Amino acid sequence: MSRLRVVFAGTPEFAASSLATLLESQHQVVAVYTQPDRPAGRGRKLTPSPVKQLALAHDLPVYQPQTLKESAAQAQLAAMNADIMVVVAYGLLLPQAVLDIPRLGCVNVHASLLPRWRGAAPIQRAIEAGDSVSGVTIMQMDAGLDTGAMLSEVRTPITSRTTGGELHDRLAVQGANALVTVLDDLAKGAITATPQPEEGVTYAAKLSKAEAELDFHQPALQLASKIRAFNPWPVAWCALGDDRLRLLMASAETGDHPPNEPGTLLEHGDDHLRIACGSDGRDVLCVTIAQLPGGKAMAVRELLNARHARLATGTHLGKPTAQASEGDTP
Repeated sequence: MSRLRVVFAGTPEFAASSLATLLESQHQVVAVYTQPDRPAGRGRKLTPSPVKQLALAHDLPVYQPQTLKESAAQAQLAAMNADIMVVVAYGLLLPQAVLDIPRLGCVNVHASLLPRWRGAAPIQRAIEAGDSVSGVTIMQMDAGLDTGAMLSEVRTPITSRTTGGELHDRLAVQGANALVTVLDDLAKGAITATPQPEEGVTYAAKLSKAEAELDFHQPALQLASKIRAFNPWPVAWCALGDDRLRLLMASAETGDHPPNEPGTLLEHGDDHLRIACGSDGRDVLCVTIAQLPGGKAMAVRELLNARHARLATGTHLGKPTAQASEGDTP
């Protein structure tokens, strides 16, 4: 089996998993491309990406161009004489001129079952939408946004307790293993790409902190999916007076419930908060992991054992109702 010369392009932890597995394979990583160092932490100190840190630890040459559209950057890449370029959550668009440089083109590890969830946040959007299955697609890249023909697909279930963080870590490992298998097959000429279906295309918009605030007028099942999807980032939250209560694990309680004002804390169980939600407050959201202001995320059982008065039955979570706001106006 021939050994491929590989240029790797990626930035976050998800990509680092693929690079680590690739470094243990028979193939030769000749260079690594990653995003420029970014400010991070409270001190806003310039910090190298996880991929750069791993590359430097293995004495690999690292390149951090602002763009790959310039001829000088393309000439530099061409001089590496790579057989293939592997792209995993790199963060830069590759122009057609770059896609054409390696002998075998460019392949991408994408964390969804394409064509569902093309775009920036496929892991979280799949959970948020209530999908029962996710996975990784290895595709031959073209100039479109995640539109290339598929070389391999790996599936994995999404359960009622799967979080964004858990699915991220699982797909990072599965994607890395699938990548090496694809490279092995490409080296032997034993694999062909399949065009993506034209139906079923969805787009996974980038996550933002602004959308993490919960609206308890939404159904409990929708809220529970969002809470799990946004764990560990950006973390779903609701107003608790002038503070924020962060919610990290929840489920929808089945059964017929009397109407309540959405956002009302109902009589709780031993290990969960029950919050009225839905348009008529007949849905009930059961929260089992939460984080009070100034505290750590913990099981609700522990919060309730501490007898936090702020979580008393009848407390209203979320934005004040219009009626309450009008009554508070002097």
